[in-house]
Amino acid sequence: MKIAVGTKDFATIATHGGRTRRFLVYEAEAGTDPVETGRIELGEEEVLHLCGDGRPHPIDAVRVVITGSSGAGFVAHLKRRGIEPVTTTETDPVRAIRGWLAGTLEPAPEPAHPHEHDDGEGHRH
Repeated sequence: MKIAVGTKDFATIATHGGRTRRFLVYEAEAGTDPVETGRIELGEEEVLHLCGDGRPHPIDAVRVVITGSSGAGFVAHLKRRGIEPVTTTETDPVRAIRGWLAGTLEPAPEPAHPHEHDDGEGHRH
């Protein structure tokens, strides 16, 4: 199955799913090592926090999206697209995928204020 991992630098998992512009795409199944098969780089107007549900989106090709955190809007956008949202405290994309497939991935804590948080890049939302 195709799994996308949100990153800010194509190396570590991004902390803000809805504002993430870069995704590593992996093909992965339980019992096998994830294989990177591509990358998605979104324009500012394509981030899932801003993108409506009525048009096709590059993320539509995956079944799961893993990020460091996500708000209710991000989760709703993904679910309407048939994509499973996953949050985690893990920072390594491959370890996160392995953990998710094994059912051992440590989930990210719920934000204290789901409507406002820091995206890790100095922006409050």
